[in-house]
Amino acid sequence: MAKREETICGLDIGSSAIRIAFGRPVEDGPDGAMQILGMVEVPSEGVSKGLVNSIEDVVSSVSSCLETAEQTFGVPIESVWLGISGTQTMLQNSRGYSAVAKSDNEISSADVERALESSKSVSTPLNYEILHVAPRSFNVDGQSGIKDPIGMTGMRLEVDTKIILGQSAQIKNLTRAVYRAGTEINDVVLSPLAVAGLLLTSRQKDLGVVLINIGAQTTSVTVYEEGDLLHAATIPVGSAHITNDLAVGLRTSVDIVDKLKITYGDCSPEAYRASDEVDLFELGAPDHDVFKMKDVSSIVQARVEELFGMVDQELKKIQRSGLLPAGAVLTGGGSQLRGIVDEAKKNLRLPVVMGYPLGLIGAADQVNNPSFSTAISLVKWGGNMLAADFRRSRSSGGRGLFNSFKDTFGIKNKIKKTISSLIP
Repeated sequence: MAKREETICGLDIGSSAIRIAFGRPVEDGPDGAMQILGMVEVPSEGVSKGLVNSIEDVVSSVSSCLETAEQTFGVPIESVWLGISGTQTMLQNSRGYSAVAKSDNEISSADVERALESSKSVSTPLNYEILHVAPRSFNVDGQSGIKDPIGMTGMRLEVDTKIILGQSAQIKNLTRAVYRAGTEINDVVLSPLAVAGLLLTSRQKDLGVVLINIGAQTTSVTVYEEGDLLHAATIPVGSAHITNDLAVGLRTSVDIVDKLKITYGDCSPEAYRASDEVDLFELGAPDHDVFKMKDVSSIVQARVEELFGMVDQELKKIQRSGLLPAGAVLTGGGSQLRGIVDEAKKNLRLPVVMGYPLGLIGAADQVNNPSFSTAISLVKWGGNMLAADFRRSRSSGGRGLFNSFKDTFGIKNKIKKTISSLIP
């Protein structure tokens, strides 16, 4: 039972902030339910647009986040599930095969694992390595379109997969920084994939949905259809670009306009009267600089329109522009702007809702904070992997599904060994 009761930590290294969340599975709750015990956020240094540009700064920021979390909540953090952004990732289709091992031709999880492992035998681009292998559908003796073949009867099992590749340098830079901060890594997880598991329902994924995670300097776009990952991309525009536009347009400091954006940021100029004004002196400016709220909102709206226009371009690449029945789900710190849902509806021509976590227990204001969606999703991802391993070990006494998933769906432990050898 130790694995079921241990604290699970998710670490999100972002461009503007480093966030950590930790929780435990709820033993008596619904299947897969997690209790979020706490969350911590510290400013991020050494990361730009999801990429490490100074390992020393990242080590310092991660160390500060871990230390703050341990002092605040009294929970020792020995290992984390580390999220990696969708920047510099690639998707590749593949197919795997396996012969059914049992004499009665009943398909087992071991047969599925062999088929998935077989699908990894693809030629990967230089300096890229496999992060995840996502099964799309199975084929048993010519019968296609099978979602879960375990328990079925057949002689030959085939699987169509989506191979998710990450750039080796990016992975090694992040993992090295975390190891040097003094904690172990359970696995490296593609953040958009984890967030989708937290915020999207099976019905949304079946109908067709796009998840839009608006960060500080990047926005991830993840599309599902018929239950499968269809497309994933990262756009180099985020909420920090709104701050920069306001600083230029209002000719004041970034710190002041950041407070302005958080306090009064709105995507709808029509919501204000011509007489509505804001005095930057109230936000800490040295002078009484007064601006029309319509003008402020127009600057915000222009950048948000550009962002959703770029999202729509990603949907056009896969012929899904305006054609996803489940619409769009927004999350991330940048999704907290007032009026952003209506702006997304107008530009994407889709139904749009804010994303809220599924199957979590904790303080509502914390759990539902979009800024922490990635860190919380990594906690849930880790809980699901440990739960699968726990069930497998109880039923078979074997090595556990979690360990095989770490090889099949995650990066190999060779990264840890390589990085450890590089640490002075």
